Amino acid sequence: MVRSAGAAAEALELVESTGTADALYNLGMLYSTGQGVQLDYVQAHKWFNLAAMQGSAEAKVKRAELAAEMSGNEIAVAQREAREWLSTR
Repeated sequence: MVRSAGAAAEALELVESTGTADALYNLGMLYSTGQGVQLDYVQAHKWFNLAAMQGSAEAKVKRAELAAEMSGNEIAVAQREAREWLSTR
């Protein structure tokens, strides 16, 4: 897992260029732990959701764990942002 701001930027670039489940999952991990980026459960849920949609079992687990800590509105925002991201692909 990446731990610095520079590595976080690299992770985002990897997501943008490849969109692989692993890249999406790693970005979710950064946001869920605040490593290299501001801690943000909405963003973490979004990236885990996108990774889960590509079959990542780990992302499904992390998404469920986060959802238990989030409000319904926060989850709705994360899901909307995931749909928006998909619409740009």
